[in-house]
Amino acid sequence: MVYCNMTVMDQESQVLHHAASQFLDASARFAIREFGNGNINRTYLVTPAGHAEPFLLQRINTRVFRQPELVMQNIAKVMRHLDGRPTGPAAREGRRWEVPHVLLCSDGTDHCRTADGGFWRAQRYIAGTRTIDAVQHSGQAREVGYALGTFHAMLSDLPIDGLADTLPGFHVAPEYLAQYDRVLGAGAVPASEDEEWCASFIASHRDWVPVLEDARARGVLRLRPIHGDPKVNNILFDGETGHAVAMVDLDTLKPGLVQYDIGDCLRSSCNPDGEETPGWRDVRFDPVLGRAVLEGYLEVARAFFDDADFDFLPDSVRLIAFELGLRFFTDHLAGDTYFKVGRRGQNLARALVQLRLAQRIDERFEDLRDIVAALR
Repeated sequence: MVYCNMTVMDQESQVLHHAASQFLDASARFAIREFGNGNINRTYLVTPAGHAEPFLLQRINTRVFRQPELVMQNIAKVMRHLDGRPTGPAAREGRRWEVPHVLLCSDGTDHCRTADGGFWRAQRYIAGTRTIDAVQHSGQAREVGYALGTFHAMLSDLPIDGLADTLPGFHVAPEYLAQYDRVLGAGAVPASEDEEWCASFIASHRDWVPVLEDARARGVLRLRPIHGDPKVNNILFDGETGHAVAMVDLDTLKPGLVQYDIGDCLRSSCNPDGEETPGWRDVRFDPVLGRAVLEGYLEVARAFFDDADFDFLPDSVRLIAFELGLRFFTDHLAGDTYFKVGRRGQNLARALVQLRLAQRIDERFEDLRDIVAALR
């Protein structure tokens, strides 16, 4: 293992080293490598020399999270809410469940800033776990649902008036449609065949967009604490048992509709080819996996579910795939200013996958209704 040596590092590495060192003793030596494949933040695994525990270091994307202090404030509230309490349904069943606790800097704060304006935080690394990018079988899908249900159940008594809205407009589908319209109005013109397909699909399915927000405005659905981004690779699985043991990436935690969370979890789980597949025309929605996700979820979350929550589940699955495709396509047309990309066209490829998935969900919509009806 190679440990950091300030004399041979370029400027970027020196910034990274400085950020990591704020969460360690001044004399500590450590190794750093990039970790994970998130679309927003940059994440690194820091491994100190000796017997100290490794930890995750993240540079928060302040173009996305313009008030990162609020992100940390929300996470701190959740940690205080969970501190000293049994780990929800997992404890009753004798299962492992982990909470990704934030680590403090040497000065006692929960973040640090670097000279280049970077905002950094550190979290405990949960050993013996792995992530997946696509669900492969019903047992895995059930574990995904169990993880989200456990997360919602543990936060179901957390008052939402204590949570900041870290991303105003996040998961408010009509606002994403309005943003898309503004980008088109500013002169962005779909040109390629794939861009034309996206634009045509969005134009012919705009009526899906307001369904959840209209229900919230009428008082049919209510706000609760939500994760905000419960896709499959934000769930940690035990490397030996395969059980879900944690939900990570809590930056988008905020008051919201649990339907957005469940829809996101389902659209992420029920596309066996994953979100970055190059064969977007072959994307499919697997209702067998969908049923397994909902079974796992309701096993632990049924107690706070009501009739309206069940009523809007099918719409939420279709809508969230459409919403994410809309967001990717808008970012592509705007020049890739929001989501992290490795190449030009990556956001278009992501948009094609999600919009095709929305189309496939719509084709199986009655099957989805039947599944929800059977599980009520």
